[in-house]
Amino acid sequence: MLRIENLVKVYKDVRALDGLNLEVKSGQVYGFLGPNGAGKSTTILSTLGLIFPQEGRIELFGEEVFRDGEFNEAKLVKVKARIGYMPENATLWDFLTPAQTLDIIADAFKIPKAERGRRINELLDLVGLKDVRNKKVGKFSKGMRQRLLLAQALINDPELLILDEPMSGLDPKGIAEFKEIIREQRKAGKTVFFSSHILAHVEEVCDTVGVIVRGKLRLEDSIENIKREFLRKAGYTIIIETNRPVDWSSAKWNVTPLGENKYRVVAPEDVREELHDLVALQGAKILTMQVKEPSLEEIFLKLVE
Repeated sequence: MLRIENLVKVYKDVRALDGLNLEVKSGQVYGFLGPNGAGKSTTILSTLGLIFPQEGRIELFGEEVFRDGEFNEAKLVKVKARIGYMPENATLWDFLTPAQTLDIIADAFKIPKAERGRRINELLDLVGLKDVRNKKVGKFSKGMRQRLLLAQALINDPELLILDEPMSGLDPKGIAEFKEIIREQRKAGKTVFFSSHILAHVEEVCDTVGVIVRGKLRLEDSIENIKREFLRKAGYTIIIETNRPVDWSSAKWNVTPLGENKYRVVAPEDVREELHDLVALQGAKILTMQVKEPSLEEIFLKLVE
């Protein structure tokens, strides 16, 4: 669906993208995660042909649209008709209503008039702007503007939806609704590529995460695999509670008492079976056992370091 290879973008003395490689497969919800200034927006703008990288290759829908400083304009125009884009910051026409805004964008995509009205009504309902369809956009809050930007990104029923910090400025209710819309797009067979620096947004809706730091992709995998690999490298933290005290003098792991018959065990690998054996040999039982998984935030901060 989207493949980027060795992409380089330099602004004066700053390498915004430093040999970036990533791949978004069809049907994925891909979370593009990184701190502010990491290169997320530069990647998206390069993908859409809105800025020119100096080196590398970009492929969309199997078409090579960019190679080493040159875009293939004919191919780019063709594939962009299959993409919906929601920018992080965009200027909307304050003197228009949401319905008028979407009508202009639908016309640019050459959507027939007979279909246009139905499509606009569906999208305004989807993003929660149906009741303000005739209100001037200039009176909208930041959250309402975000909703309208999402609607315009969906107007052409895109196969690939690219969202740049889509939940910025939304209240908790709006964030929950945005997440549900993304899930519905995945169910409909769409591919979603969205950037964020808010980790909880990525963790809840994405099946694949790419972490970019200083223009390089540090990590790309499923959240489940990322956590498993992080556990393997950082060690397992296991919290157990037993029905009686346990002597840990023969244990090979770092054991810290947490209270009466409750312990924290830190080991370089998953030692749950060995824990059961050691406790059972002393005539005790394990009442509860929990492996403390790292959050995506902990992993992210480690990568940034």
